[in-house]
Amino acid sequence: MDIHGYFGPSDNWINLLVLVHVLSAIIGIGPTFFGHVLLRKGQNYGKLRNSVGLMPLLEKFPKILGSLAVVSGILLAWLGDYGFKQLWIYGSLAVYVLIQIVVIGFMAPAAQKLVSKIMAAKEPDDQPISAEFASEVAKVNKINYIATCFGVVLFLLMFFKPTL
Repeated sequence: MDIHGYFGPSDNWINLLVLVHVLSAIIGIGPTFFGHVLLRKGQNYGKLRNSVGLMPLLEKFPKILGSLAVVSGILLAWLGDYGFKQLWIYGSLAVYVLIQIVVIGFMAPAAQKLVSKIMAAKEPDDQPISAEFASEVAKVNKINYIATCFGVVLFLLMFFKPTL
């Protein structure tokens, strides 16, 4: 007996899995786009401290829900009509891996360095940030733009499902 026999009509489970996949992808990747607001120009020390203080909380969304999106996507490919024969599925997985490499390998270390420095800075909250901090914020934001561009590509692959 296949998995559908245990859980009832396959269409209902597939539809539920699609819902879980879409919501986890949107909610999971969404905070990546919000990172640009946190890393905006023109902040003073107090605003930047508050902004970088939110980053660890926002990182939980992609970690948890991004992982759920991948697992549910693989299940959809396995249980649904797509199979693993379509190029857009492999492209989506590859883009997701690229996002993880950019975020975990480049952005997280740069952001962690920035957070440590800004939290240790003794300047008053109402003082504009120094050129050094502005440069580090811009560096982290540029890396975040790379991740968000890949995120847009990922959503486009999922939406249009291009084939060769």
